[in-house]
Amino acid sequence: MHIVCVCGLGMGSSLILKMTVEKALKELGSTGHMVEHWDAGTVSSKNADLIVTSADFQERFAGRENVLFINNVVNTGEVKEKLKSYLEKRHL
Repeated sequence: MHIVCVCGLGMGSSLILKMTVEKALKELGSTGHMVEHWDAGTVSSKNADLIVTSADFQERFAGRENVLFINNVVNTGEVKEKLKSYLEKRHL
C-alpha cells in the first residue's frame, strides 16, 4: 500500500508523521507499505492508497474515504489505532 503523509509544505509535520506512521506499522507487524511525505498541493496530482494528515486539513480532504486525520502527529498510539482500524476494514 502506498501511504502519503501530508502537511502544508511537505517538510515539517509530514516528515514527523511519516516516522510515526512507520513506527506504528512496525508495531502492528504490517509490512510491504511504501510511506512518503508530501505537501498538500502535490498530493492532489499523485496517486496514494492512503493519505495521513493532521486534523488541520479536514476541510481540504473532506469527503475522501482514504484519509486518516491525526490530532497529534507524534502520538504513535493514536496513529496505530487509526491505521489498525483502516487496515482491518479493508482486510489488508
